[in-house]
Amino acid sequence: MIMGIKKTLALSVATAALGLTLMGGGTYAYFSSTAESSGTFAAGTLDLSVNPTTVINVGNLKPGDTAQRNFKLVNKGTLDIAHVSLATDYTVTNKEGAPVNIADLGDFINVQFLINQDKGDSVVYSTTLADLKKMTPDAVENKIFIPFFEERGGLKANSEDTLTVKFEFVDNGKDQNEFQGDSLQLKWTFTGKQGSGDEK
Repeated sequence: MIMGIKKTLALSVATAALGLTLMGGGTYAYFSSTAESSGTFAAGTLDLSVNPTTVINVGNLKPGDTAQRNFKLVNKGTLDIAHVSLATDYTVTNKEGAPVNIADLGDFINVQFLINQDKGDSVVYSTTLADLKKMTPDAVENKIFIPFFEERGGLKANSEDTLTVKFEFVDNGKDQNEFQGDSLQLKWTFTGKQGSGDEK
């Protein structure tokens, strides 16, 4: 009899434990549904090029001579270019066997950046190559290209525009014999910059 009671109690405890386990397990059971969302961030491109790539090749210059050249600024990228900066560098080579110059030939090469308006070309900015070389690109951007781009609204993606430059070997009315036979190699580096960000 005692044995029967023990069996009954043991069976009751096991049943109760199983019931609690099932109830506890029930608190972790729930319906669920999953949805996913994805996105892509693809950066656009700025692709500025200049045509022609040779700034200028002129021989037999003498004081007072001028040369005007047109450059195509081309944006082959997918983003608009809002600003263009310019870095200038040059080296002067003296005529073989001639003494080193006292003056810098770059001080006597005047550069005029022109913009075509209704009544002909208008000077946007004028300076010497020597002064242009000393300027930082940002300073040049503010002085030269702001008027150029304000008129055109920047350089749109997949578009081009013409920049006209006039060079002059300045005649200072004095003896400039030290420059005879000299040459100046000019390098311009154009850098396109994007505008401010937009709401997408």
